[in-house]
Amino acid sequence: MAGKDLNNDDEMYVTLTLEDDSDVECVVITIFEAGERDYIALLPTDDGSSDDGEVYLYRYDEDEEGNPSLSSIETDEEYEIVADRFDEWLDEQEYKEIVGDDED
Repeated sequence: MAGKDLNNDDEMYVTLTLEDDSDVECVVITIFEAGERDYIALLPTDDGSSDDGEVYLYRYDEDEEGNPSLSSIETDEEYEIVADRFDEWLDEQEYKEIVGDDED
């Protein structure tokens, strides 16, 4: 499922339970690969509970039946790799928007 770009037509939502036991509803931005693992980028939908542009990054796995699971990124080094790859993905999306899908 690496590199799955989600269009507005098929938005998916996830409800996260944070460390303080509060729930945050998020839209799935994308599922992408970094360092041989899959990760998911989530954007909170409630403007009041998040900082501007705050994105949550988690490890993303699916079991044999296709049921998704999220887990925390364990080290600062892993987080840097994932954040860098997500930034690259954002840059690619901006490029596609500027150039258009016809010129790929």
